[in-house]
Amino acid sequence: MEREQRRPTPPPRARRDPHGRRHAIVEAAADLIVHQGAADLTHRRIASRARVPLGSTTYYFSSLTELKVAALEHLTTECDAWLQRARTALADHDGDPIGLCALLADYLADRDRVHTDFALTSAAAGDPALRPLSLIWFDGLVELLSEYTDPHTAHAITVFTDGAVVHALLHDTPLDTTTLHRTITALMRAAAERTP
Repeated sequence: MEREQRRPTPPPRARRDPHGRRHAIVEAAADLIVHQGAADLTHRRIASRARVPLGSTTYYFSSLTELKVAALEHLTTECDAWLQRARTALADHDGDPIGLCALLADYLADRDRVHTDFALTSAAAGDPALRPLSLIWFDGLVELLSEYTDPHTAHAITVFTDGAVVHALLHDTPLDTTTLHRTITALMRAAAERTP
């Protein structure tokens, strides 16, 4: 009897990694938002950047807006951690904003981070559905500062810090700790003098 030839064992199939693929899509969308803006974001461009089949973007996300939201959530993951550091800095200095200003100065000197956050703001300006994500940092800082000054002044200080971000984008040298401290302290002092 002729000996039956054994078929070669096929190589093991690559394991599917749905979580990894979804994460790659979100990272690709976030990267495109930062470097090219959200206006021209398409499923095709995201799939190409993530190196996944085009159908993957619509499989994991029901719409482009849902994917944009996921990308912006990915980009805002550092907000909570930064706000917690700011809370600690203000508490450690009994409300004196020097520690907060040092954190702000470090942030403004990080051009990649500033560009990323400005991309978030630009995307939200054109899409109201994205605004709540973009306002996490702003609203959080107003709430935090309101523990040490009145809400109006806390809002004014936060608007000033937004201006400092734009300044950092347009100038080679961002505002330093001393300049930030002088301005924020003046705003807080003026508020304290108005309080009966």
